Amino acid sequence: MTALSDTVDKVKGLKLGAVDYITKPIQHEEVLARINIHLQLRQLNQTLEAKVAERTAELSTALEDLKQAQLHLVQSEKMSSLGQLVAGVAHEINNPINFIYGNLSPAESYTQDLLNLIQCYQTHVPEPPTPVQACIQDIDLEFLQQDMPRLMRSMKLGADRIRQIVLSLRNFSRVDESEVKAVDLHEGLESTLLILQHRLKRHDPGAPEIQIIKDYGTLPPVECYASQLNQVFMNILANAIDALHERCAGIPDSSIAPHAEFLPRIQIQTRSLSSEWVAVHIQDNGPGIPLHLIEQVFQPFFTTKPMGKGTGLGMSISNQIIKEKHGGSIECHSQPGSGTEFIIKIPVHQRNLSTQQPEAILAV
Repeated sequence: MTALSDTVDKVKGLKLGAVDYITKPIQHEEVLARINIHLQLRQLNQTLEAKVAERTAELSTALEDLKQAQLHLVQSEKMSSLGQLVAGVAHEINNPINFIYGNLSPAESYTQDLLNLIQCYQTHVPEPPTPVQACIQDIDLEFLQQDMPRLMRSMKLGADRIRQIVLSLRNFSRVDESEVKAVDLHEGLESTLLILQHRLKRHDPGAPEIQIIKDYGTLPPVECYASQLNQVFMNILANAIDALHERCAGIPDSSIAPHAEFLPRIQIQTRSLSSEWVAVHIQDNGPGIPLHLIEQVFQPFFTTKPMGKGTGLGMSISNQIIKEKHGGSIECHSQPGSGTEFIIKIPVHQRNLSTQQPEAILAV
């Protein structure tokens, strides 16, 4: 309210932040009318802001529900596809490999009998006829006698290896165990490592093989959804291998002194925290995760991998499996240049989840 009634003064006042302008002498009715108008505008503005905030909260909730639904769908599809794959492998490979493995022992026995017969013949007929001598030279009988037992043992080891892989696939997916069951966590870790074995070996010339350092403690059988827990192990170990390959690719071998050579490794430690809690530590010495990105590791669709190499769902699904399905916790600790460590803590019994937090455990 002012005595300055010129248009220039009014414009200046409005530019300075005034929302209305009343000049002297004032009219009480006019002042009250203007005040009522501004009170109504303020009330309408507050109502609009409240509605916008409410609508924003509803949209945020809907978005979160949508993300969770997507996670459940992706997880169900992945486990369903894996179950079908394992069932097909078991059906198509298990039967013929069992047939081969079962017949290798008698085949080895028959082969040894034939070798013994040849040796007996050579003992009693030291000078065989000329055609027989020519045949002996053509087939290099001496080498055949030495190599045949080794060949049979190699075939037996190969067949047994295939049987172990099939068994590991079944243990990993647990297609016949959809409910909570007490299992040996070490068995799940070993099955996962066996499936990833081919990725641990060197692919580029001169690249070192990834070392697996195991420090298994004494764990009780843990009640869990075994296939889903194995999926968590798979996600973490696969990410660790990717990180180590990335670091190896960035270090030229020719520029590294022998004592400073980078040796990629993954350390796996299991510990019993108490009678009700166990912990699994998985740590790599890769490039690590920048500090400003660690909080986003478990968010859906977040990934540090290049386009086309990661969906950003692996760790989010793992977080959901550990926390929602097992009532546990999963933590990520990382230091750029020093590697990353994931710590999983889950209760031993699922039917009576403890309300207390698991005790702290020293990092590997």
